[in-house]
Amino acid sequence: MPLIYVGFDDTDSLTSAEGTGKMTRRFEDVLPPECRLIGVVRQQLLVDPRILYTSHNSAACAIVEAPSRDCLAEIVSRAVAHVEAHHAPESDPGLCVVCADDPVIPRLTAFGARCATELATQEEAKRAARGGHLSGHGGTEDGIIGAAGGVGLTAGGWCGRFIEFGRLRAIPEAVSVKELENLGITVVSSDREAKYPPPADRVLTGAWVRPFLWAGRPVLPLLPLGDHQWKPTIGKARKT
Repeated sequence: MPLIYVGFDDTDSLTSAEGTGKMTRRFEDVLPPECRLIGVVRQQLLVDPRILYTSHNSAACAIVEAPSRDCLAEIVSRAVAHVEAHHAPESDPGLCVVCADDPVIPRLTAFGARCATELATQEEAKRAARGGHLSGHGGTEDGIIGAAGGVGLTAGGWCGRFIEFGRLRAIPEAVSVKELENLGITVVSSDREAKYPPPADRVLTGAWVRPFLWAGRPVLPLLPLGDHQWKPTIGKARKT
């Protein structure tokens, strides 16, 4: 079954109660019934005083499994309606939708790397996404830069972290390595010795698990705590 990348960048506003991540996660609710959300990946773009952003300058990309490429037009139509209905007031939202096997993917991947490290323009986004769907839906439409960059980084498979994947948000404060792997999350040790995490060992998650996108799949790096216990290398950041 083909994968379809649906990139959103709402750009948000100071009065926004939700943001790009939540809007992208909620896109699952309006997917065609024959399609399935694999996950949503948050991508961090360049943070620079020359770029107007609300808090973090991030984009998000939904990874959708479809029975065939014939679903692409319907997914685009629903994504357009979704962003137009839910974008923040006074924001500059953008949308990018492409199939994982489209010839445009290498250009978008290169453009995503640029968005993460350098200033990028709308014209560059349009050139990178030519052959796929790229559209702006209000304001300056600068969101097309983040939407295209978010798709490119996600398609590259080695950047970003999952903010939605299966029952990710229902994982309890303590769970076994085997239970995480049964959910489709690959567990790896990131300590100096790179020890193997045994299936029965416990992972103390703090009820917050956000795997990285590594090699095109969700991967959770762990640090050993001793006594057959581990913890993720990253935890939930405190809001300021």
